[in-house]
Amino acid sequence: MNIHSSRESLIGQLKSAPVIHRHAHNPVLSPRQVPYGPAMVFNAGVAKYEGKYVMVFRNDYGNEETEEVYPGRTTNLGLATSDDGVNWQVQSAPIWQWSDEEVYRVYDPRLTVMDGKVFMCFAMDTRHGLRGGIAVTEDFAKFDVLSLSVPDNRNMVLFPERVGGRYMRLERPMPVYGRGGRDRFDLWLSESPDLIYWGRSSLVLGVEDVEYANDKVGPGAPPVRTKHGWLTTFHAVDIDPSRGKNGWESAWKKRYCAGLMLLDLDDPRKVIGQYRGPLLAPEASYEVEGGFRNNVIFPGGMILEEYGEVKIYYGAADTVECLATAHVDDLIALCLEGVK
Repeated sequence: MNIHSSRESLIGQLKSAPVIHRHAHNPVLSPRQVPYGPAMVFNAGVAKYEGKYVMVFRNDYGNEETEEVYPGRTTNLGLATSDDGVNWQVQSAPIWQWSDEEVYRVYDPRLTVMDGKVFMCFAMDTRHGLRGGIAVTEDFAKFDVLSLSVPDNRNMVLFPERVGGRYMRLERPMPVYGRGGRDRFDLWLSESPDLIYWGRSSLVLGVEDVEYANDKVGPGAPPVRTKHGWLTTFHAVDIDPSRGKNGWESAWKKRYCAGLMLLDLDDPRKVIGQYRGPLLAPEASYEVEGGFRNNVIFPGGMILEEYGEVKIYYGAADTVECLATAHVDDLIALCLEGVK
């Protein structure tokens, strides 16, 4: 069997890893729990901060009955807190929205706690392209924007500590012109001395390195330090032209899965282990039906508990926020399967 047919065969039969467990109470956050009326709440960043779990989530608005999505300028970010990481109390109003003559919206937050502050990466749609940004907050009431990328770049996540004295982030630049006008996006790493100026960019993971992707790969949740390396999720996308109406749109041909890899502690440009299959593939009802875009899993938050449990938060069907768990030793073992 040639490489192409082998890849397509694997893509067609995706299953989640056996060590991962979807929470029985999924979705852990849905639109009906949010008092200001969004149609979709998803792609959240989650972290532990000042003794609580905190979640910053994306709100999009529309009409489910008519499958109408309201303009992107209505998108905003909401806040929820929790004592256990499962049951969430939602703040009564959105916490951040950015829309002006140039900026359409900000969305897809990712949270990293460093030096007693919360650093939030976010995506931004503008009149002149897609950008990624980093903001900092201590109270979720005021956000100071530290840096914005040039177009087109997004899906940024910060490492929770400096490596070699420098800040690190994973990102997904989007080179369309050089790829013949089509998707073919990869996962990169850049570094910074101050969270403002970024450079020394390097490719970490290409689409060709993920057997169940044929479209794009990019960062998921901010990496978690383990004694074996940086435990790192990513999103991986495949396209099947035969897919029909899989959501509100007339046709949704993509499927998003969550992948897992292990990066070197001292040089996170190096992938030292990678699970061959998807960590999470769309299978549950709230992932494959009834959503804005079905067949979508997008990891955005990961917490390693002291007792070894890893909580992975992910957007499902671009509509709700869900939780899956596994033991850290099992996840490391997945990454190191076949590594000599």
